Amino acid sequence: MAKVIEREAIDSNYRVFYCSTGGSDERAVELVDSLLQANVDGFIITPTENMKSTIDRLLELQCPVVLVDRYFEGQEVSHVVLDNFEGAEKATQFLLEKGFKKIAFVTNYSQLIQMNLRKQGYVHALKEVGLYDESRILDMDYQISEDKRIERISEFLNANTDIDAILFGANYLLLAGLQSLRKLGLKIPIDKAVISFDDHDSFRLNSPSITVLAQPIEEMGKKTVKLLMQQMTDGSDYEIIKEKKKGSLTIRESV
Repeated sequence: MAKVIEREAIDSNYRVFYCSTGGSDERAVELVDSLLQANVDGFIITPTENMKSTIDRLLELQCPVVLVDRYFEGQEVSHVVLDNFEGAEKATQFLLEKGFKKIAFVTNYSQLIQMNLRKQGYVHALKEVGLYDESRILDMDYQISEDKRIERISEFLNANTDIDAILFGANYLLLAGLQSLRKLGLKIPIDKAVISFDDHDSFRLNSPSITVLAQPIEEMGKKTVKLLMQQMTDGSDYEIIKEKKKGSLTIRESV
């Protein structure tokens, strides 16, 4: 995504200052303050969990700002995101079509709406066919360590041995899940079929390769820059655009 954004910005004669929060709310505030002092022309932000007030401040200062990948419900700010509900519903329906009936969902709880929408899409697909079971959802704290995440997934699978397929709500969750499955001696897709939200370079190389619900990175990056440029051109007269992009299933060997 960052590469697409940088390329599109350069084509419009802008330079990109790329900064990573590492998921830290405190770091996010520090970065925004530093960039404001540097008089940047606009902000493209993938917000951290508690960044809403910082974005509100940018809006009050009338700074051009567009959110990408994540947003806060009810906040009037342009954003470009995946249609997370539709994506989770599509992935779950694909597993159902393949004959799986005891489908788990591994996610984390946060104030960011995209993870909640992914859960809602999964739940809706299963309720439609009368197969929803709340006990098959593993909801973890976002801030826990990788080792703890692996441990929690392992405990969850040990406690729910009848699960035949798993939808992982993000690629870092599947990376932990792969280690949990290996630790338990479970084979993909013989013992458990798996699908992950968001692709990862290693997923194509994994044996078996991993089926994913891929985000349209190129489309999202281009639209994000276009919206920011419109704000910088139109000033306070710009239109707030809230855009959802459809994801696509990349079918590989894990289902």
